[in-house]
Amino acid sequence: MHVPDGFINAPVSAVAGVVAAGAVAVGLRGARHELDERTAPLAGLVAAFIFAVQMLNFPVAAGTSGHLLGGALAAILVGPYTGLLCIAVVLLMQGILFADGGLTALGVNITVMGLVTTLVAYALFRGLTRVLPRTRRSTTAAAFVAALVSVPAAAVAFTLIYAIGGTTDVPIGKVLTAMVGVHVLIGLGEAVITALTVGAVIAVRPDLVHGARGLAAPLKLRVDGELVDAPAAPASSPVPAAARSTRRVWAAGLAAALVLAGFVSFYASANPDGLEKVAADKGIDEKVQEHDAAGSPLADYGVKDIGNARVSGGLAGVIGVGVTVAVGSGVFWAVRRRRAPETPEAHTTESV
Repeated sequence: MHVPDGFINAPVSAVAGVVAAGAVAVGLRGARHELDERTAPLAGLVAAFIFAVQMLNFPVAAGTSGHLLGGALAAILVGPYTGLLCIAVVLLMQGILFADGGLTALGVNITVMGLVTTLVAYALFRGLTRVLPRTRRSTTAAAFVAALVSVPAAAVAFTLIYAIGGTTDVPIGKVLTAMVGVHVLIGLGEAVITALTVGAVIAVRPDLVHGARGLAAPLKLRVDGELVDAPAAPASSPVPAAARSTRRVWAAGLAAALVLAGFVSFYASANPDGLEKVAADKGIDEKVQEHDAAGSPLADYGVKDIGNARVSGGLAGVIGVGVTVAVGSGVFWAVRRRRAPETPEAHTTESV
């Protein structure tokens, strides 16, 4: 759903840019309270993983494909404030290096793909987890529903922005129907990816999932030939150093992102995504502009002067993952460093 330059006029793009900048500023402030010594290194990895998975367009209808937006996944894994920053980092890297999503439309993209998806998904996720049992299965199910709803919500947000600042005269009712229709299907793919990822991390390290705080992976004991949950350890029991380490999770996540971007992405659907298809069918793209970064050596997710498409695309994906994890890790390390120390009063309030 990357909006290119030319879809939205300059005044509305500027307003969206202000909204996005304000959201990022709030995200930077809020992320200080979400990130700690364990999760801060993982936030950059989440951004890189979302970058990699967004390269995997999957078919959803005749001649149409979709890809992960990632707002729900990021918000559930690292928190809504940090999740918004993850999406902003991904969109910035895609726009500057890969000519994907317009630069003047960056504010629109952050607002639609970042702000709307994280807000809608996390609000729905938290609402569901409060009424459902606190189990891994229900948390994963809540992630599925939140991700599913977040995608058509982003489609509605884009349509509203287009209704205010669209550069072509297209009936908004038709645009809304087409956008929501195709993005409900894309939302199903988003929901599956999000649920599988969240479920996999919860199964191994629930303590690293922001939305699963309070869950624990119970120790299993074999009693009379059957596996049962062991009694919970006392709250005062120290957490082993190995349990606190994130190195294995970080390495496994980075390896998965590199494989997805470097190899699996070659088999992604070549069909236009939902927004591209609707834009072509309804005439929204009549005034689309050439991307300012069209001359980038990595434009269109390929390395310039490498003729082999598989090698070119795979290398571009690996570079993208590397740059995104480096930039994201730098941003979140800086945010973590600026975190204000907790006061005794605040600590007492949280403990009550």
